[in-house]
Amino acid sequence: MPIPLPRFTLDLPDWALSALQQLPESIPRLEDRMAAVLRFARLNTEQGTGGPFAAGVFERDSGKLIIIGVNRVIPLNCSSAHAEITALTLAQQILGTYDLGGPDMPTHQLVVNWSPCAMCFGAVLWSGIRSLVIAGADVEMMAITGFDEGPMPANWRQELADRGIELIEGLMREEALAGFRDFAATNPVIYNGRQGG
Repeated sequence: MPIPLPRFTLDLPDWALSALQQLPESIPRLEDRMAAVLRFARLNTEQGTGGPFAAGVFERDSGKLIIIGVNRVIPLNCSSAHAEITALTLAQQILGTYDLGGPDMPTHQLVVNWSPCAMCFGAVLWSGIRSLVIAGADVEMMAITGFDEGPMPANWRQELADRGIELIEGLMREEALAGFRDFAATNPVIYNGRQGG
């Protein structure tokens, strides 16, 4: 029996491609960037195309939208297809670089509807992103959804600062938590439910 040709693909659901076309090329206000990310997270739940997470890559200073990605773990059978990984990977493909903080590039910002998990935290560090914006960083999201975010370093905020990555947290926290409550009400599959046990 021949081995299938290996391939690694991250993509967006059809509704997300359509929704991206409806967004302006630039979103100058930080609150509006987060609102767009929260909308994509909610739509991902409503459309049944992944977990309740979304992340957007923007030029920090101009607000130029590069991409908004969503969680695609279950549809793609890929445990690493978190929203941050999807957004960062697609942004790197769009811009033709593995380093979003490379020379002569604008400062890129990642906007996420909650703090990164242990895996995505590493991806943020290596991506070249210079600014991270999150809706929250406490355990309430995990309590609501049942997700396990993994063993984050206790000093993760300092690790970001040491690498020149600005952190803005607590933006539209209650709106993000409302989206997680809506997700939990669907009786979803929790795809990393081992909880370190």
